[in-house]
Amino acid sequence: MGVLISAVLPVTLVALSGVWVGRTFPLDIKTLARLNIYVLLPALVLTGLYDNTLALGSALGIVAGFLLNSVVLYLLAIALGKGLKLPVDTRKSLVATTLLANSGNIGLPFILFALGEAGLERAIVYLVASSISIAIAGPIILKGEGIRPGVKVTLNLPVFWATLMGLALQAFAWSVPLAIDRALALLSDAAIPVALLTLGIQLARTQLVFGRYELLSAGLRLLVSPLSAYGIGRLLGLAGLDLAVLVMQAAMPVAVNTLIWVTELGGDTVRVAKTIVLSTVLSFASLPLVLWLVTR
Repeated sequence: MGVLISAVLPVTLVALSGVWVGRTFPLDIKTLARLNIYVLLPALVLTGLYDNTLALGSALGIVAGFLLNSVVLYLLAIALGKGLKLPVDTRKSLVATTLLANSGNIGLPFILFALGEAGLERAIVYLVASSISIAIAGPIILKGEGIRPGVKVTLNLPVFWATLMGLALQAFAWSVPLAIDRALALLSDAAIPVALLTLGIQLARTQLVFGRYELLSAGLRLLVSPLSAYGIGRLLGLAGLDLAVLVMQAAMPVAVNTLIWVTELGGDTVRVAKTIVLSTVLSFASLPLVLWLVTR
């Protein structure tokens, strides 16, 4: 529990700062969302890619497990959205909160403290795969206007090009000039705090009354996702740290950046904000249980 508190408490404190700011000043959420998507997130993805050293076999297994689990979760969220006859924006939000895990600002420190540096290397692989998937598939899913308009939106997102550039730098072992590297580091360090402040501001304007929808969304993220990831990982032959990290990252609460993507591309921002809060609170109970199960 101490590991979880050390990972979640800083996140909570920054978000609470956003709540205070949101109640004190009339800030524009959409402007903050665009600042993160078009400037800060690309820097975070780029630095995360070119600074990483990966073991190819483990990396491919984790990426394959992540992709297959994402497909399963996407199909399940779509089926539930249609079966429950949810409005279009709410269906988008259900898909977003089901697919997007907080594998960065909660997943990385939690896995580092729980599984050490070897676990952290694998957790970064998962984070990179998630970032690339969001850049490519996020606009297509959330924009809801078909593949061609979605691809057009994707190609206009700096995070997509940052992903390609980071992969190229990693593949060819190119070095980044010191001044550019420092600038990117400053921007990437700001991405998570700005996302958390944006969440807090949204929460300041949100009535925190949780209903069946929020419980369903949190359950998909915290319970269904790790169970599915475990089954897929075993089918792929993953074991040890590879399997443990895949399952732990799949068990993370809803990503804070989900609110930013939904704000920019479409969805029910109020329900997304509530689901982020509820899933994060419930993760105090679910993550230690999942950790115990995958390491016993």
